[in-house]
Amino acid sequence: MPKGENTRKHIVAKSAELFNRKGYAGSSLSDITESTGIKKGGIYRYFASKDEIALEAYQYAGGVVNRKIQEALERESAAMGKLLVYLRVYENVVEDPPFPGGCPLLNLATESDDSHPVLRERARQGMDNVLDAMRGIIEEGIRNGEFREGLDVDALATFVLSVMEGGIMLSKLEGDNRHVRKNIESLTAYLRATCLRDKK
Repeated sequence: MPKGENTRKHIVAKSAELFNRKGYAGSSLSDITESTGIKKGGIYRYFASKDEIALEAYQYAGGVVNRKIQEALERESAAMGKLLVYLRVYENVVEDPPFPGGCPLLNLATESDDSHPVLRERARQGMDNVLDAMRGIIEEGIRNGEFREGLDVDALATFVLSVMEGGIMLSKLEGDNRHVRKNIESLTAYLRATCLRDKK
């Protein structure tokens, strides 16, 4: 791999951790140079702006988390287990998140507003991708007879994502994994009680 490409990837990877820990607004160019060990001129040799770095950094962080989710999904055969994977990868979000700083989607979505439309759109795309994946799992569960017919696929996907991100936010805020873990228990009970097909 050419040296320039390695340097660019290094900037993206280090900036991804920085933004995910401190936020986009809370991270200055000086923070980026300190984190990467590359001077300002070197940064601008590869990126035109902080926004450009942020977009690639979010893509990188999301990719890391997505690979961990995919690895966990491959170990599950049931649709219910696959939905719960999205919470279980964050079960130890305080001490050992799948990416340093917590959930990249939650962090970007929380910080993005009308003053950063490009970042907001990237967060929206990330949300849509996760919802699409969850809807696919639910539809698969209906087809194979695990979930009952007539289930509102879109509503359930929205609910699962909301439970996931809400638990992450509360656990990160309190510094205690108990909220994610309680949500895993509650979502498991909910799916069993209302979504599984009656086997009688």
